[in-house]
Amino acid sequence: MSKRAGRATDAASGNGDRVTAPAGKRRPARSPRWALWCVVVGALLLAGSGAAVAGTRVLLGTATETVTQQQLLGDTRVPAKRVSVKGAKTILLVGLDTRPNQDPAKLTRSDSIILLHIPADHRGAYLVSLPRDSYVKIPEFDNGKQRYPGGRNKINAAFAYGSRGLTGEQALTGGFTLLAKTIKGLTGITPDAGAIIDFQGFRQVVDVLGKVCMYVDTTTTSIHYGHDDKTGKLTAPYRINPDGTLRGRIRGVTPNVYRKGNRCFTPSEALDFVRQRDLLEDDSYDYGRQRHQQQFLKALIKNIMDSGLDSPTRLPGLLKAVGRTMTVDDGGIPLADWVFALRGIRPDDLITIKTNNGTFNSDTIPGVGSAEILSDTSLELLRSVRTDTVDEFVLAHPTWVTRS
Repeated sequence: MSKRAGRATDAASGNGDRVTAPAGKRRPARSPRWALWCVVVGALLLAGSGAAVAGTRVLLGTATETVTQQQLLGDTRVPAKRVSVKGAKTILLVGLDTRPNQDPAKLTRSDSIILLHIPADHRGAYLVSLPRDSYVKIPEFDNGKQRYPGGRNKINAAFAYGSRGLTGEQALTGGFTLLAKTIKGLTGITPDAGAIIDFQGFRQVVDVLGKVCMYVDTTTTSIHYGHDDKTGKLTAPYRINPDGTLRGRIRGVTPNVYRKGNRCFTPSEALDFVRQRDLLEDDSYDYGRQRHQQQFLKALIKNIMDSGLDSPTRLPGLLKAVGRTMTVDDGGIPLADWVFALRGIRPDDLITIKTNNGTFNSDTIPGVGSAEILSDTSLELLRSVRTDTVDEFVLAHPTWVTRS
């Protein structure tokens, strides 16, 4: 755990029983840093590289000028008179897995949904991932093109229904707004800012680096990419149903397999790897994909810091490539202010927490299919984000912290 929560597990039996918060100095631990970095763009990279303070604002300008900024939160935005970078903050991060040549008439569902919570003291941050199949109530919504009457569905459908009938920036705003409304109805949380992260865009970052090296924690078989056994050409190894489920293996095609162990990914392999959830050896499905996305992005940052930050010729290209992967709503607080207000947060101060303790709690819903049901403890976790009491939740449920 981080220095925020202390070593709660030292005093726990490992089953999530309530423990007493330890006194004295808080201790650091390792956790992903990618989500906060996505919001404050280049600042944490600069801090990690030991870059001179005099050059920080120059490089920050290089990074932020490439970030697309637009109002994603719609009428869920915090009123301007109440906007301040001080106090507890919660940022909604949405990952989209768009494909090149994707049919714009088809619904776009959010691939990853993460709440980044920064406690009032700004000494750390928490990442809470919401399973995209979480069964929730989605409020009625009119995006100006099509009206959604409201109903219960998987949470990633909120982005789809909010963007339905729209294209471009309007589609992103409509989808994000309805998702934010859905989360507010579920948790009472009004996001202070938001960001959309395009995983397709991360290929451009890997292109600049050339490769990304990381540890693969479970053997993963691709359902999207393989090679024709006769010609060697890249082709799909599986037939996939419209709902994303597997229909069956295609004869004569050998799928890409990313085996457990250390591996360096090419740009195309990296993007393929973070998409996989069906054929993971540990059968962790969506939780495994969430874990792999976090691990990949963490490895991406490490590779940038190891091979790009010391290169005056490579660094500007890396920052621009990163900036192009994001669309940000700063909530009325300039990105530079976010950066310098939160500059004291270090990578080891970030904690990732698993909803449902990283285990399946699914049910088959008529008309919806298999959906994830958020447990009472998961709802307690989300309430702790709203009330800025996540420290206490982590101390009471130490096994819910992701260790990677």
